[in-house]
Amino acid sequence: MSTTSKTASDKTPKTAADDQDLGAAGSQLSTAPVEEAPNLPSLGVTGWARWFWRQLTSMRVALLLLLLLSLGAIPGSLIPQSGVDALQVEEFRKNHDILAPIYDKLGLFHVYSSVWFSAIYILLFVSLIGCIVPRTWQFVGQLRGRPPGAPRRLTRLPAYTTWRTGAEPEQVREAALTLLKKRRFRAHAVGDAVAAEKGYLREVGNLAFHIALIVMLIAFGWGQLFKYEGNKLILEGDGFANTLTQYDDFKSGNLFGQDDLDPFSFTLKDFRGTYEPSGPNRGTPRVYEAHISYSEGADGEEKATTIKVNEPLEVDGSKVYLVSHGYAPIVTVKDAKGDVVMDKQAVALLPLDSNVTSSGAIKVMDGYRNAKGEKEQLGFNAFFLPTYGGKGSAMYSTFPALINPMLALSAYHGDLGVDAGFPQSIYQLDKSNLKEFKDSDGKLFKKQLKVGETMTLPNGAGSVTFDGIQEWAGFQVTQQPGSGWALAGATAAILGLAGSLFIQRRRVWVRAVKGDDGVTVVEMAGLGRSESAKVPQELGDLAGTLYEQAPDAPKNDDTPDTSDTHVVPAERPGK
Repeated sequence: MSTTSKTASDKTPKTAADDQDLGAAGSQLSTAPVEEAPNLPSLGVTGWARWFWRQLTSMRVALLLLLLLSLGAIPGSLIPQSGVDALQVEEFRKNHDILAPIYDKLGLFHVYSSVWFSAIYILLFVSLIGCIVPRTWQFVGQLRGRPPGAPRRLTRLPAYTTWRTGAEPEQVREAALTLLKKRRFRAHAVGDAVAAEKGYLREVGNLAFHIALIVMLIAFGWGQLFKYEGNKLILEGDGFANTLTQYDDFKSGNLFGQDDLDPFSFTLKDFRGTYEPSGPNRGTPRVYEAHISYSEGADGEEKATTIKVNEPLEVDGSKVYLVSHGYAPIVTVKDAKGDVVMDKQAVALLPLDSNVTSSGAIKVMDGYRNAKGEKEQLGFNAFFLPTYGGKGSAMYSTFPALINPMLALSAYHGDLGVDAGFPQSIYQLDKSNLKEFKDSDGKLFKKQLKVGETMTLPNGAGSVTFDGIQEWAGFQVTQQPGSGWALAGATAAILGLAGSLFIQRRRVWVRAVKGDDGVTVVEMAGLGRSESAKVPQELGDLAGTLYEQAPDAPKNDDTPDTSDTHVVPAERPGK
């Protein structure tokens, strides 16, 4: 076979019949709906409704809605949300007198339940369903049908080759049918040609991608409506029951109910943490685990297990994660008379850095009577270092383990504000109604304590003893319905998108007929959904294989060599 290129001057002028014939050959290579511009003068209510529906279910609008949904989620990440942290929202309102009313009107404090976000979500959902359903039925119809017959003029297709052979047309067509089926084409004989098609997985991937998006939308929506997430700090030896009153903080979806909490409880037996003692990774945890005993239901059997980072406890649909660890100094506080008002109580402090430098507050409701005989409460700012560097060093821990623990306290007296009816953090002092204890120099009275040492307050106000240290662990309990479906949808979407991008749907026709001189003329042509070098290459490979079974006809003086193979840059059908 010889190879030539066909120039624009060699093309035969187009005819309406040829265009129609070529369009039929290339039709249904995709199930994408054909967009029609509305005929404005003749449109009525039904016509406009049909046109808007076509626009809504088009891929362009679906992608636009997906983009809008992504953009709409940005304020939900940057602006405090009332469903996540109502106190932070109130703080934002106090600090932003101008922005807060605007955000309220736009629903930016509750983005995911706002009208505009829900409208985008629902429109995207409708758009995807309206796009997928008709395309699915159309694709099923294509699978049940057969590839269309060959156009009358194969030379106008993008990939084309021809040669003459001494074999009979029936033999050529039979060999072509066998070859195409062997190459996994759907092929059948139509008149004087063989029609074949391949690449249906492209459309399968396309539909799978869109169906996966719907699954993901449903899963995410379901998860947001029925999810819950709560945090709890537990001292060693203490327990937890999965009820709302037990959580330190709790947030949930709009349709979540208290009865949806999975019934279980657990007790923190021991926290074990070891750390790299030296080298560039000094202080990095080597062992970080919580040993617990738990039971399911009210009368469940108690079981022992270990919770590690990224290895949660799973009970029904809930997961219990180990998220933090810290220390709770054990203190004893006595009043001015020497009576114990806080007996060896562990006060949890919050870590500030990776070496577990911790801070917090100690609040004593039963304080002492001042010089006027008025009863006051005691408050202490607490600063704890698991490993103190020594006298004169910075007030930061140098290692996360308990090597040289030190507790620094600064003392206050007055009204802690706990009886005012307003919520306050147990880790911070409200100093608005507190006065400082003064030392002999008139400065804030403070002292550094090691285990077993006591701080005596000025004016005989009492004392604080640092008795020991207890460890605590922070747990997060979550339930995210639909997460499995979301993962499955994301995986299917990736696979479907890969199939729709890398698999090309194409058609091949082989025509074998007797020429005027009695010699069989073989024509092969290919057509793909998009311009690609793969179709001409594949056609050339098929033609080479078929040529071995139906070679060139023997030459003689009366029969000139008219064998011709070329790739024609033709216009796509429908342009």
